[in-house]
Amino acid sequence: MSSVVLNTLEDFYHLLSQSLNDNQMVKLLLSKYRGADKSLNRLSIRPITLQNEPVLSFVYEHQTNHITKNHSYAAALNEINQLVGEDFKSAYLTLSNVEVQIEFSKKGKLKISQHKAKQGQAVAATHNRQKNRFVDIQRPFLTALKVTDKQHKLIPAMSNKWKQINKFIEIFSQALEVSPHDKSTPLNVVDFGSGKGYLTFAIHDYLRHTLNNDAQVTGVELRQALADLCNEAAQTLDHQGLDFVCGDVKTHAPKQTDVMIALHACDVATDYAIHYGIRANASIIMCSPCCHKQIRPQMQSPELFQPMLQYGVHLGQQAEMVTDSLRALLLEANGYTTKVFEFISLEHTNKNKMILAVKKDKVNEKEQQQLLKQIADIKDYYGISDHCLETLLAESA
Repeated sequence: MSSVVLNTLEDFYHLLSQSLNDNQMVKLLLSKYRGADKSLNRLSIRPITLQNEPVLSFVYEHQTNHITKNHSYAAALNEINQLVGEDFKSAYLTLSNVEVQIEFSKKGKLKISQHKAKQGQAVAATHNRQKNRFVDIQRPFLTALKVTDKQHKLIPAMSNKWKQINKFIEIFSQALEVSPHDKSTPLNVVDFGSGKGYLTFAIHDYLRHTLNNDAQVTGVELRQALADLCNEAAQTLDHQGLDFVCGDVKTHAPKQTDVMIALHACDVATDYAIHYGIRANASIIMCSPCCHKQIRPQMQSPELFQPMLQYGVHLGQQAEMVTDSLRALLLEANGYTTKVFEFISLEHTNKNKMILAVKKDKVNEKEQQQLLKQIADIKDYYGISDHCLETLLAESA
């Protein structure tokens, strides 16, 4: 495929279509956006499998959020055909063995260049990307943590944990790709509430083994016995740069944190974790909150809502929505692009929401003031006097 000479857009579209048929496409990045939506920066496209069907996943990267849409190959190719050269003036296609770049000048002149792909741009042998791409089931840490048996076969009782690990690494990899962190330098990762270490080992293995990044990963766990157990496993597996310590988000203060993780952080522990990440200027913050207790007793909902909120479950859902919306807005006001979405259910709980924040290159002061006003308006509407994260940020300002 690398021997193909590309002179026109038709040549490019033919190469793209052929790469999908041959399962050779890694990703397509459209940039230099000149369309009507001023908040859109770029569009990232990659092949995935959804409900056992191959599709192209379009991730529209806006200034304050990302929007994902999935299209069949035929519909996706038609969409790309309309976007390239019109809304987007630059396209970068990565295949397994070649990279192709398209650029349009201000006068509309087309320039196409191509070169050999960098090492490591491998694609899956089949379209079963979602299941196999991010975590290799043969990795020794999965056997040590009893996710797989000695033959590296998935233990049936751990199927949900296996899905969670894969989804977590998929989300992290996408966040890392768009984060401002220099990918050539070692990452410092802190995982609060690391528990038995499933995700801590997974992110360390992914960074070290898959990305060849000399990352330093620390799991922070309140239970000394679990921290000792995980340290023993890390030493046995010779996971250099991975350690576990006994502590929590209020006591642990390393010199540098590029990635802050706090999954299933109960009530205001999520606020302390997010505050920690902001204070550390982390490039990526990943939280999965639960047990929203602080805001609920403060909320004074309008009389119109009372018939709905007479049901406790609705009252709790409203408190969760308001609490996490304020957290997301506070993150955005502090220079992060933030997403709130459903994550794979955590073990022993039905809480599956994730707050994902990626540091921006720069902060727009006008936008920051608008966000702070939105926060104040929401608090005023519900009669909220105190939000833990806002208080922590004010105290450390």
